[in-house]
Amino acid sequence: MKNVLLLRTSSMGDLIHTWPALTDLARHRPELSVSWLAEEGFADIPGLHPLVSRTIPIAWRRWRKALFKAATWREIAALRHTLAATRWELVLDAQGLLKSAIPGRWANGPLAGYDRASIREPLASRFYDRRYAVSRQLSAIERNRQLFGAAFGYRPEGAPVFGIRCGERLAWLPAGDYAVLLHATSRDSKLWPEAHWIALAQALQNQNQDLAIVIPWGSAAERERAQRLAAAIPGAVLAPKMNLREAAALLGHAAAVIGVDTGLTHLANALDVPLVAIYTDTDPALTGVVETARAANIGRAGEIPAVDAVLALLARVRGA
Repeated sequence: MKNVLLLRTSSMGDLIHTWPALTDLARHRPELSVSWLAEEGFADIPGLHPLVSRTIPIAWRRWRKALFKAATWREIAALRHTLAATRWELVLDAQGLLKSAIPGRWANGPLAGYDRASIREPLASRFYDRRYAVSRQLSAIERNRQLFGAAFGYRPEGAPVFGIRCGERLAWLPAGDYAVLLHATSRDSKLWPEAHWIALAQALQNQNQDLAIVIPWGSAAERERAQRLAAAIPGAVLAPKMNLREAAALLGHAAAVIGVDTGLTHLANALDVPLVAIYTDTDPALTGVVETARAANIGRAGEIPAVDAVLALLARVRGA
């Protein structure tokens, strides 16, 4: 078995967008064993793909806030030792940033990545032993697929396949079908108005009184918003605090998911559930979900999609 180290440390959506490239790799190079270096807060994500045999956590987000502490440097030294202890057939930096290229140099193997014209931080390409040109006009998923194909010697073909597992249905969920409202995201400019979420949920309940509405959250601010939404939506279920594996189980068994531009929306896309992704501040052509008969994007930068338009799109993907 030949060992490969993948560098894709953050954020959640970026990690999820790498799964189809791993599915391609498993098809073309089944003899490889893939380890994945990921930010500690996202360490649950890589292992959802069956090709990943090991996740190695890195704590760069935490370390950069405590660079003058001895404990930080002990952790860095331990990571360097871990990365150097394995002889890697290839170390592939799919992130294309200094924060991924530098630990890539700590590993015991040739380091490959995008060429300087293909990434946001061209300086990172100077760390690589092998460099590949990939158009920045492609979607994030296709960029990953093209990079993997160039690095491992094959041509990606066909529609992207995420190839992941969702786990068993969570015990606290209500019996029957449920819809998940993914209202939280990293920037306020990506949010959909709370009044729109309430109107959407009420319309879904009017269509099907047996459909439960589940509202998850992550941070304290997200919990406050989730509580406001749950209070305004009769019978809504406020989800408990979940880790990413539990979130995958929640989404994977849903009858419908509606979400803004956030990592969990892309996770729902990867799990092939009926999905509408709402965009208000970014371009779905570059960062949107993979559109299929069961998944669709709506909106664009500077646009707030109407509730009726979202409902119509949801009816289409649920009927597929």
